[in-house]
Amino acid sequence: MSGTDTDMQEVFSSVAVTEGVRVEARSLFDPHRSRPESGQWFFVYTISITNEGPITIQLLSRHWIIRDEAGGLEEVRGPGVVGEQPVLVPGGTFEYTSGCPLTTATGTMEGTYQMVNEEGEAFEVRIAPFVLSEPFVVN
Repeated sequence: MSGTDTDMQEVFSSVAVTEGVRVEARSLFDPHRSRPESGQWFFVYTISITNEGPITIQLLSRHWIIRDEAGGLEEVRGPGVVGEQPVLVPGGTFEYTSGCPLTTATGTMEGTYQMVNEEGEAFEVRIAPFVLSEPFVVN
């Protein structure tokens, strides 16, 4: 997106830290991929995962819970993120951008990442809820 696209956008975000893993989420409405007159809104979100702990970890899978303003609920589970299962050394960060379609102008996303550390111990990392909203709909 160019600078002018985001100048008029509201950015929604969240942060959660679980077992030394910081997950920051930011979302934006994408007017170019949305058709509100047809009941289609599209949102772009960027996730930054930082290993603030002392040992190397790997993201194995994800579980998203997506809610729309009409009460609709969708759960998405799958391996990795954007086709990768990133390894994060202590102090390392992995960032990716993806998208989410909705049939309403607002909604929320939250979830968990399933991780494993270099000692083979599995654990879950929380993704705090963040808002998906067409600009100026949510105050």
